[in-house]
Amino acid sequence: MTQSDSSNYILQAKSDKFHWEGAGQLSIKTFMNGRAFYKTNRGYFSVEEGRYLLVNEGPYTITIEEDQPVESFCVFFKPGLVVDVHRTLTDSTDNLVSDPYKQNGPVEFFERTYATTPSLSKLLQKTKALHSHVERTCYEEQYHFLMENLLISHFRHLKETESILAVKRSTREEIYRRVSIAHEYIRAYFHHSLSIEDLAKMACLSPNHLIRTYSQLYGKTPHRHISEFRIEKAKKLLKDPGLSMTDIAFELGYQNPASFTRMFTQFVGIPPTHFRKKVILEKNEFRPSATMMKKRKEK
Repeated sequence: MTQSDSSNYILQAKSDKFHWEGAGQLSIKTFMNGRAFYKTNRGYFSVEEGRYLLVNEGPYTITIEEDQPVESFCVFFKPGLVVDVHRTLTDSTDNLVSDPYKQNGPVEFFERTYATTPSLSKLLQKTKALHSHVERTCYEEQYHFLMENLLISHFRHLKETESILAVKRSTREEIYRRVSIAHEYIRAYFHHSLSIEDLAKMACLSPNHLIRTYSQLYGKTPHRHISEFRIEKAKKLLKDPGLSMTDIAFELGYQNPASFTRMFTQFVGIPPTHFRKKVILEKNEFRPSATMMKKRKEK
């Protein structure tokens, strides 16, 4: 899995089944056509298309279990690069010129998944295009551009911690990390039976502290987030006519179809059976009829 612990490098692959355990450098993980599950010292993560995972240097586990090949594109950064780029973004020009090789303290990212921004997506696409087609010096520059983008995003998330009610900055950042553990577990396992008590233990916070701080950061309670993730997944599953309401209910972690129907209706405004009929009707409306297809061929 690892290529070198002293250089920047990229791993790109396709697989529907994969498992690996070990240690790695600071890295960014992205996937297409499926998702991957990670476990680190900071928790459990599900990474799907449109999001990325930032993993600090250290041990982790990755598992892929999909019906179709998942495309991975992971960028590994050499030790020291984050410190170097961080300094150029935060130190004065005078200091950078007078002492260009000064070593600052270590930089640790919040280990969690993030929505892929348009600017980062553009950088990743360019890096992927350059990876196998140009000389090393050219695409080596991309690692610096990527790291700069990640650090600017990191600074924004540091600002988010200011909404947490704590005097010391270090305390706010630690609480942010702990709440993120609960949030990422919800993202990964919303289809399982999750209790506030279990999430609180995982985050090493009291249930009340977790609910209050989670609401401050995300604008909703953990239970609300679980329900929203389930409903969004339900909308996708309802498009498959081969799945019964019972199948969908159990796949989403509900104890019975009635509980699923009640929750779906509460969030969407119509029962899941009506939603399915609506989706099928809209699909048929946009599908060209046999007569229309024949006329197109005649033209």
